[in-house]
Amino acid sequence: MKKLARIVLASCLVLFTASCGQAPKVAEVGKMAPDFTLVDRQGKTWTLSQLKGRVVFINFWATWCPPCREEMPSMQRLFTLVPKDAFTMLAVLENDEPARADAFAAKAGLTMPILVDQDKKVWPTYGLTGVPETFIVDKQGVLREKFIGPAQWDSPKYLQLLGKYLSQ
Repeated sequence: MKKLARIVLASCLVLFTASCGQAPKVAEVGKMAPDFTLVDRQGKTWTLSQLKGRVVFINFWATWCPPCREEMPSMQRLFTLVPKDAFTMLAVLENDEPARADAFAAKAGLTMPILVDQDKKVWPTYGLTGVPETFIVDKQGVLREKFIGPAQWDSPKYLQLLGKYLSQ
């Protein structure tokens, strides 16, 4: 009986070390951006890895978040300023009701794709601490920038930053 108990204990220890003992992989600046597939509110499927060759702006947000609502107009202006053939903006709704996002988008005149992380799989993969958080992925699929909190995305500072990745 003692031998069986030792075997069970050893097996549990091996399983714990293999699965729980390692930190989950999360997005890191300078490394390949974690791939994901999500559907937007119009039913279109978006897969990050299929957007290689384009600079991708990924913003995680929610309608209940005042800073998120505050930065959305500047995101919309950025979305209309940057050439669509080289740039994709994805607004990923987190921990919110899609119908609320639809109403907010209609009222605010948002035309960028709004994706829904229904199963909450992307949030942990990107190591989010809250919303808004924004990630810039270069044309090769490498995560280049991470911003926590709101920003004035159509300001010269961010237009210059995006221009750097668009010209590479």
